[in-house]
Amino acid sequence: MYLFQSLTERINSNNPVKVGLIGAGKFGSMFLSQVPKITGVRIVAIADLNPAKAKLTCGAVGWEDALINRTAFLDDGILMIEKYNLDVVIEATGDPRAGILHALETIRNGIHIVMVNVEADVLAGAKLAEEAKSAGVVYSMAYGDQPALTCELVEWARSIGFTVIAAGKGTRYLPSYHESNPSTVWAHYGITESQAKDAGMNSKMFNSFLDGTKSSLEMAAISNATGLSAPSNGLQFPPAGMDDLAHTLRPREDGGVLESKGMVEVVSSLERDGRPVFKDLRWGVYVVIEASNDYSAACFQQYGMNTDSSGRYSAMYKPFHLIGLELNISVLSAAILNKATGRTDAFNSDVVAVTKRELKAGQNLDGEGGFSVWGKLCSAKNSLKHNYLPIGLANNVRLNKNVSSNTPLKWSDVDIDRTAKEVDFRIQMEKKWGDYLN
Repeated sequence: MYLFQSLTERINSNNPVKVGLIGAGKFGSMFLSQVPKITGVRIVAIADLNPAKAKLTCGAVGWEDALINRTAFLDDGILMIEKYNLDVVIEATGDPRAGILHALETIRNGIHIVMVNVEADVLAGAKLAEEAKSAGVVYSMAYGDQPALTCELVEWARSIGFTVIAAGKGTRYLPSYHESNPSTVWAHYGITESQAKDAGMNSKMFNSFLDGTKSSLEMAAISNATGLSAPSNGLQFPPAGMDDLAHTLRPREDGGVLESKGMVEVVSSLERDGRPVFKDLRWGVYVVIEASNDYSAACFQQYGMNTDSSGRYSAMYKPFHLIGLELNISVLSAAILNKATGRTDAFNSDVVAVTKRELKAGQNLDGEGGFSVWGKLCSAKNSLKHNYLPIGLANNVRLNKNVSSNTPLKWSDVDIDRTAKEVDFRIQMEKKWGDYLN
């Protein structure tokens, strides 16, 4: 991509890339830790619900006082977007409704946006990407996060002529985790509540990683960016290590677990009895490819590729991802190359709210990673057909009926203000893509 060479030109012309960050949590702080070493990129402003804490975070990740003092800290992302002359906005709040509003304002102001907020992207990314394209700005996935890295592997495979059989990531998973909640989450991670608190770990966020919601969101994002399909009954989370990807993630007719070629899927780092998978991919991403012909299959063997028993399926993977430490690739790609590092192109897949337990009319849902619901991956067509409630809107809304455990919720099950800008934006997307999918 020649990003560094192009960045050098910006440095020599004294024209730094001007960046605003919304959300100085874990992802944002990892990016901020690299900023002092990135000449040619200037963080103009940071918006966070707790600006004083965000300022302390900058000091904790290595910023000198001079850098902190020349950066604006405020508690209003919209104000930051409007007030400062920015090249790129990074949306890293993790709040789907706020993320939509921030993205729309960024696009309206003609600024590129890097959407760390996968929750907002899955909730309304197809329409946000259209808005950005019309405005002539970049709407991008966040490099360093698993969706963008997986999309990169898919692009690599397709660009050199291979059929993509499956793509996704690894995680720690057992079926019982779907019932996990913020009061039980730390036991699954093998730490105490006090240890988690001392480390500044958010119980809802980490529970979302565990209960399947975050995996579903990330696979939906990949599906919407690449056209790969969601499994018909949600993610299977098959146990598979690095050496077994091509064996496990092939079509059922060939001995694998996939319904068909061209799927997203997450592999577990745990066997179903809790034993660790050999050479697990818990922190990584992968793509499974099919040899184009006998000659290509022979090349797989000649060059030491891991394959299934037939030799026709192989896998390329990246065992780790560095999350916010790698984010500047997206910033520079948007500002210098005018290109996204992965982008939603369609509404192929959705993530719907499924009850963790029996819920009563009058209860408030507490959203992603909470006590009441988890997010399950499904096709957008199926979501719209059944009028399912997206997980991104299942927070701080009241149930209007009793609902049994393990039940997908519908829009009609909750009282929600459909006139709210971000809710209406999702409804508009559903109407447009509903006509297209039907």
